[in-house]
Amino acid sequence: MNDLTQTPEMLIAMMGARARGAAAILAQASDGQKADALRRAAQALRDQAPAIIAANARDMDNARANGLSPAMLDRLKLDAGRVAATADGVDQVATLDNPLGSIIDKSVRPNGLELSRVRVPLGVIGIIYESRPNVTADAAALCLRAGNAVILRGGSEAKESNRAIHAAMVDGIVAAGLPAEVVQLVPTTDRAVVGALLRAAEFIDLIVPRGGKSLVARVQEEARVPVLAHLDGINHSYVDSAADPAMAQALVVNAKMRRTGVCGATETVLVDRAYGAAPVLVTALIDAGCAVRGDEAVQAMDARVTPATADDWDTEYLDAIVSVRMVDGVDDAIAHIAAHASHHTDAIITEDAGTAERFLNAVDSAIVMWNASTQFADGGEFGLGAEIGIATGRLHARGPVALEGLTTYKWIVRGTGQVRP
Repeated sequence: MNDLTQTPEMLIAMMGARARGAAAILAQASDGQKADALRRAAQALRDQAPAIIAANARDMDNARANGLSPAMLDRLKLDAGRVAATADGVDQVATLDNPLGSIIDKSVRPNGLELSRVRVPLGVIGIIYESRPNVTADAAALCLRAGNAVILRGGSEAKESNRAIHAAMVDGIVAAGLPAEVVQLVPTTDRAVVGALLRAAEFIDLIVPRGGKSLVARVQEEARVPVLAHLDGINHSYVDSAADPAMAQALVVNAKMRRTGVCGATETVLVDRAYGAAPVLVTALIDAGCAVRGDEAVQAMDARVTPATADDWDTEYLDAIVSVRMVDGVDDAIAHIAAHASHHTDAIITEDAGTAERFLNAVDSAIVMWNASTQFADGGEFGLGAEIGIATGRLHARGPVALEGLTTYKWIVRGTGQVRP
């Protein structure tokens, strides 16, 4: 057990050194051994589900006492179904194609040198996250499968759940003959440890933050390690004049209300002024339990709509609240998204293929959809297995980050004695 009297820097240095050693061992492990470790970890999650749920109940009690919002409580909550789904996700990662060693491209130079780019692990990844304890299992599974050691630092609100899930994961990893240090959980919720982790460039190759704006802002400001940012999800669903009304209603209600606390939830609905069923759409959202904040045209559709302020167009509610604005066609919708989106996920609903292609090409977001709910913004739904998060930047990885996003590449050059003139 780590000595909690150590300074944050000493603790992270110790964990980082252990992670480096574990990563070196993992690099020599076969793909079959890594897959076996994940299958055993998934079974350990199932076997230890009662202990995990009991630990989560303690976190939930503390969270309620501390006044966490219903959306945050939903993110935190674990039950038998969610633990089973988490275990299934770990199992699914074990079945995914191994990205390591794959040749990205290959060429032969005029002098006979053979060049190839080959996928390799990043090394040691630090993940800082809040609220969702399933991230403990998802991140551990993906990092291990991609050949990386990982240091996890979860939020204080989920500390009991994270410890229980981590213990089950380690049991499976060790049973497969891999070192426990492949997946480490920071044993303290001291915020100073986050700073130490962000400065540990000697030991950490990549930092992945998963949390609110304040966490991501701190990470980007303080990090001395490369950061793969997962920013907020100010997502839009645009209902075009050529949208099918029944489809539009089903998609918009699902995109907003299926789970309001996930990053793929729609936060703003844009509606073409020429779309005739806008009042029905607004009423359907309200009847589904969603508070609607709208511009003057939307307010006129239903007395229950409250006025939208300028801040609403830039807000990730993560709650049963949505802002609705009428726009003058697809170009106006694209302009609104460019001004207010977080470049996470944006969707168009239309039967006009030409309008759809204009939207898909013009909107600069990590995920752009046509006639689909933004709630599909998820690595599992994309067939990638569990995900680390949705990257909204433009470098290294974008959209759902899974196995391939947790690798880099190296150049391999094969020669026959060439010397450079």
